[in-house]
Amino acid sequence: MLDSGSWIVAVDVGGTFTDAVALARDGRLRVAKVPSTPDDASRGLADAIEELSAAGVDPGGVTLLSHGTTVATNAVLTGRLGRAILLATEGFRDVLGYRSGSRPDIYSLEPGRPSEFVRRRDRIEVRERLSSRGEAVVPLSPQEIERVVEEVRRLGPEAVAVSFLFSYVDDRHERRLGDALRRALPGTPVTLSAEVAREFREYPRTATVALNAGLRPVVGRYVLEARARAEAMGIAAPFLVMQSNGGCVPAERAERDAHRLVLSGPAGGVTGVVALGARYGIENLISLDMGGTSLDVCLVQGGEPPVVPVQTVDAHPILCPSVDIHTVGAGGGSIAHVDRAGRLRLGPESAGADPGPAAYGHGGKQATVTDAHVAAGTLGRGTPLAGRLALEEDAARDAVGRVADSLGLSLAEATRGILAITMAQITRALRRVSVERGIDPRSFTMVAFGGAGPLHAGMALRELGLGSVLVPLRPGLFSAEGLVAADLRIDESQTVLLPLEASRFPEVLEWYRETGRRLVTQLREDGVPRSHTRLQAAADCRYLGQGYELNVLLRSTSAVGLRALRDDFDELHRSVYGHASSEEPVELVAVRLSAFGALDRPEQPEIRRGGARPPAEAKTGERRVLVPSQSRAVRAPVYGRTLLKAGNRIGGPAVVEQMDSTTLILEGQLARVDAHGNMWVTEARR
Repeated sequence: MLDSGSWIVAVDVGGTFTDAVALARDGRLRVAKVPSTPDDASRGLADAIEELSAAGVDPGGVTLLSHGTTVATNAVLTGRLGRAILLATEGFRDVLGYRSGSRPDIYSLEPGRPSEFVRRRDRIEVRERLSSRGEAVVPLSPQEIERVVEEVRRLGPEAVAVSFLFSYVDDRHERRLGDALRRALPGTPVTLSAEVAREFREYPRTATVALNAGLRPVVGRYVLEARARAEAMGIAAPFLVMQSNGGCVPAERAERDAHRLVLSGPAGGVTGVVALGARYGIENLISLDMGGTSLDVCLVQGGEPPVVPVQTVDAHPILCPSVDIHTVGAGGGSIAHVDRAGRLRLGPESAGADPGPAAYGHGGKQATVTDAHVAAGTLGRGTPLAGRLALEEDAARDAVGRVADSLGLSLAEATRGILAITMAQITRALRRVSVERGIDPRSFTMVAFGGAGPLHAGMALRELGLGSVLVPLRPGLFSAEGLVAADLRIDESQTVLLPLEASRFPEVLEWYRETGRRLVTQLREDGVPRSHTRLQAAADCRYLGQGYELNVLLRSTSAVGLRALRDDFDELHRSVYGHASSEEPVELVAVRLSAFGALDRPEQPEIRRGGARPPAEAKTGERRVLVPSQSRAVRAPVYGRTLLKAGNRIGGPAVVEQMDSTTLILEGQLARVDAHGNMWVTEARR
């Protein structure tokens, strides 16, 4: 348990900034926002902790350190994986090349192909084979094990991946070879497919184990460096890392399951959105997380983060539960340019943390979304920024002016064009997770965060006709705060391929019982008491003969829950595809179980209360502002977010500034500050 002298610290490393928050049980809070360090992300983490220390956080009093990282994401996107060797069943060396056998673009004569996680010359065939029932068709001999181990030793890889045919049914061949490799190469991480993905379909399973192997040297090295830096600064607390599924895991297992960290950063924001919605009793939410590099959008229904069993990484399917987040290369640092056809384009290239937008004065010359906002007046010279940055308006105008000259437009027209394209990308992303899935977003509350999210929230509110926008008290640090709200989480799955019939229920229920006991035991070893754990079961089902399945939550892990699974699957199939067939037999494809361990968290304190009118000192200035929906610039008051009180109301047009973000309120909109300092933006006419 926490005491008034202890701190929970969360650090989220983004592409442009590294955010940190420290919460004490008595409600005290300290924050830090420093530039990220792409050359060594652990240095950015240390810089953030150092700022927290300077703000009064005693490193020796930290009882928990939670961390969201983009290290795995960046390694995949840049192709900087560790050199791995893939050991495959004889005849299946080229599974990564064959992929699923489908054409991503059926009309292209020369379709592009994503890079393969393991080069062909680094794949070794192993003489062994099991049948689909686990029978040894070709036994794995001691001589073959010795041959393979020696060949791997000769090649000297950074990691080894083993993916044998039908090992999800019986993994004895993988285990025997894995044990031999671990004995012979004690410093080299060895990943077995049965340890990370006990599911069928050879290509996704092989891609998963290959990605995990390639990431382990990168993630392992980073985790060790990050933890060493934290310990050198006096923090001896448990080190947790956010996973793609929205839950945390101890750092030791983060290295072993490195493929589960690809969405580590964005998942923290969604976790925070769900926790924030629960505080207000709101279950239908849309998260809008716009930082310096990317835009992440997620639709939450029923108060639960949407988790899918398969995520796509660089066009490869990866078998691990992940929060269903739609990502677009549109952030504050997205670069505006004119293509060869003379058209204005935006992103996906980003100025990142170095050199950053031209307005940052670090040598950036290309116009970005941030520079367009400076030219539009929504960001001004006096805007408080993290990392002791000061905006250089002339540099921003010069950068946008060069784009304007290329298009033969005025500075105002080019500014409006860049912001209009930005809003088009945001609107398209929001429609992608709502309207295109048959969901009306007008009854949803949008939570806007990230450094650039609140800048565009008011425009999104109006374009999509949303009910309201909720801007957290610290939007630019919200993903880090989401790490504080996250529980420990462990996931297990197993392909079974059984008819959904009562006669098969006992063996299915036995898997849930045995797996549940094992996962709860693991959580207790992680320090979570039994009373703080819970289990969530699901199953993948399909009509017999279908090629793909739907993931259905179980009402309970009992015969009653399995009997209800049939009706729940029919209803979900009808919701997704518009039809169902209650007469068709149903096949149970895979069983899944997730274990959650709740951690003690301090409550968010309330802020000082005021009247409807903001205090005079909260108004820090006034400036001319231009937005895409307006034909001319208008004068708008500027307010300091930290000076506002609960109950204050602000009518648009207005700009609300703070260290980590800026909120733009359009004409005809109203912002209201609640008891916790969160700000609600609605259309005033409603």
